[in-house]
Amino acid sequence: MKQILKHTLRYWHLAMVGVIYVLTLPFVYLFSRHKRTYPQLNFFRKICAFVPSALTGVFYKIDYEVPIDWSRNYIICPNHASNLDIFAMSLVAKGNFFFLGKDELLRNPATRLFFQTIDVPVNRDSKMSSFRAFKKASERLANGMTPIIFPEGKIGTEYPPILHEFKNGPFKLAIEHQVAIIPVTLKNNWKIWWDDGIKYGCKPGVSHICVHKPIEVSEFSIKDDELLKNLVYEKIKAGLDYKF
Repeated sequence: MKQILKHTLRYWHLAMVGVIYVLTLPFVYLFSRHKRTYPQLNFFRKICAFVPSALTGVFYKIDYEVPIDWSRNYIICPNHASNLDIFAMSLVAKGNFFFLGKDELLRNPATRLFFQTIDVPVNRDSKMSSFRAFKKASERLANGMTPIIFPEGKIGTEYPPILHEFKNGPFKLAIEHQVAIIPVTLKNNWKIWWDDGIKYGCKPGVSHICVHKPIEVSEFSIKDDELLKNLVYEKIKAGLDYKF
């Protein structure tokens, strides 16, 4: 019975995502037409993230290691262990941000319009696709936008999840553009919304998010991307042991 309730709540959450998306679609479509209105588009993205979660009994608690100056742009790097992570990061980021994510999201009705416009899809199995995606992300970064990049590049199937090895792309991008990285630890989303390909479900709860101090990259050269990657990895890993 408990498992049935968890499955039902998951479908309820998905249904609420659909309802809220349909209700906001005229605004999402309008603000997705021009790059200058992308900040307004992100405002409605936040609504599409928060309202369905709240109607499912899922809330978000964001702890900041230091106050973040959101007048700057950054590269935001969170760990990735749940589909709830997209909702969480939509609420963490401020201003003119975008996701770099798997191209499968182009086939999702609720995310297709975002990934056709503001967000950047990538097929990580294709070197050419990855090159084009990071080139596009680089152009947007140079124009003052903040990319959200999951450096693991995937959600693992291990439960409890492990922190997988990071890809180098975000760290090369940060050094090349001299933009600080914000590591983010999503501590327990996998306990609230899980799907390992066999077992899946959702339950009410509080998503605990730790936003770490930005890591400035002015002292790093392009050959130091491995060092920067390891530094961000250890920051996020330490956050997984953070006691809320």
